[in-house]
Amino acid sequence: MSHPSKQRPHLLETQSFNIASVALRDAWTDFILSRQAMQCSKTTLANYTDTLGKFISWLEGQGMTAPHEVTARHVRQFLALYQDAESTTTHTVASRIRTLLRFWHREGYLPQPVTFDMPKVRQKRLSFLTAEQVQKVLNVCALREKALVLFLVDSGLRRQEVCNLQRADVDLQTGAVRVRQGKGRKDRLAVIGATTRRALLAYLRTCPSQDADAPLFQTESGSPFTPHGLQSLLRRLSKKAGVAFSAHALRRTFATLSLQNGMDLVSLQTILGHSNLETTRRYIQWLDTDLLEAHRHASPVDNLKQSGHSSR
Repeated sequence: MSHPSKQRPHLLETQSFNIASVALRDAWTDFILSRQAMQCSKTTLANYTDTLGKFISWLEGQGMTAPHEVTARHVRQFLALYQDAESTTTHTVASRIRTLLRFWHREGYLPQPVTFDMPKVRQKRLSFLTAEQVQKVLNVCALREKALVLFLVDSGLRRQEVCNLQRADVDLQTGAVRVRQGKGRKDRLAVIGATTRRALLAYLRTCPSQDADAPLFQTESGSPFTPHGLQSLLRRLSKKAGVAFSAHALRRTFATLSLQNGMDLVSLQTILGHSNLETTRRYIQWLDTDLLEAHRHASPVDNLKQSGHSSR
């Protein structure tokens, strides 16, 4: 599915600075500075800059020169450019614009709040790997790749979080993994099991750098993986194994298989680093067989019969 920036580049490409819209640009710059002051991550700042830069350029193209001229109609027109994009993409763009407009109102750039209906996210089953598929991937892995895949599936960490890990962050005796400055700049604890620790220990013996502050997963030169580099490695493994997956799919695999194996939702939420339980629920991919088995155990009618209250 094509991205709206490719469909309508004349509308969404960042335009050159326009003196007439200095008030609009100043208000946007103030918002970005506020996010920096809040110590948002580089990724978050880049996302705000990209999305809202396109929004500001589009507003300038509509003749806007100051924040107080922006209305809900302008927001709806801009979001309409994303009508062919994934619903999650459109929702994310709308969320960033909403954050900007709320900031403008609090700071006095907008005399009245600008409110609009958020685009709905179409619910769909997100991809994850079954236990059999995980094993199929492991069968084509070298030592480093095996340790990496097992680590991702066993810990549920995000791609960036894995790239940030140092050797000292993992206790190979207990399996405790210290995640520093995860999403939202929050520290938390994750865990890996004995099988993953053994694979990790075997890999670490072969690493170019053995220092405590060395990257946990290293390139051939001993440097840390970048998120893009890690993604490329997993893409090659995916093609080799004939199993489509990404780092995020392995994170969902952790969530789904952990729940199947009896982990409670609150513990799962804590390990994943989610701020609310609803986010965790969206990660869990119920299998049809799980639903059938759950109903067999909890069927209201069958349990009535078992209690001696048969239906007539």
